[in-house]
Amino acid sequence: MEELVILEKIYGDRSGFEKLNRKLKSLIGDLEVEWKIGIIQKQWVKVRLEGEDEEVSANLIREEFGEVPYKLSNVQEGQTYRGRFIDLGKVGYGAYVDIGIFSPAPKDVLIPLYYLKREFGEKPVRQMIREFGWVDYLPVEVKIERVEFGAREVEAHFTEKQLRRIRSWLSDGYDKLFIVGTVSEKVEAALIKTGHSRDVKRLEELGLMETLLVLKRGTQAPGIIKEIGPYIKSAIIGAIKFEQ
Repeated sequence: MEELVILEKIYGDRSGFEKLNRKLKSLIGDLEVEWKIGIIQKQWVKVRLEGEDEEVSANLIREEFGEVPYKLSNVQEGQTYRGRFIDLGKVGYGAYVDIGIFSPAPKDVLIPLYYLKREFGEKPVRQMIREFGWVDYLPVEVKIERVEFGAREVEAHFTEKQLRRIRSWLSDGYDKLFIVGTVSEKVEAALIKTGHSRDVKRLEELGLMETLLVLKRGTQAPGIIKEIGPYIKSAIIGAIKFEQ
């Protein structure tokens, strides 16, 4: 038997189970293996594999979805990790990202305030969160700057690639919605039901249950949230709004 914790979370309306199952079917459905999807602490997804091709299947899944570091001792300075925002706005000294550290105890990595101010200007972290549309579970890529094993403290900065993305989101003049807690197919269905698919310039899957909507010029985020919100009740929505 093989078990791995992949870089996806299932939460909200849990529609991710069905979607992940479909993805696994197309990835390893032809192999001699059975799989089971489960959720462990902090909503991370664990895939259990059993069968003749379990090792090959595990490698294919790692390649496709990535795997959490699990142990603090596996986390290396200078390395890049994919994680999710967690507990945003609960502290004023930075933003925490969950990259999947469980042992010896669960630990999130801190993107410190001094770094955020250096990159985005002199404003409180809660203001950044609000203006940048950041929500818990939003996937981000970080580079580890410092690991203190004794104190079990981990500090990280955004990767250059992630910084470029954030900056382009904040400067291109298009209102945006970050929708987490439901699959993109449900977001699309809500847009069609409300007649708003024509107001969307681009839909981008950021993760299994995380979607970015880039709205067309002249379309304002608050109006779309009000319309589609009732159709995706379990979702959390963050927005980047420009003055029209």
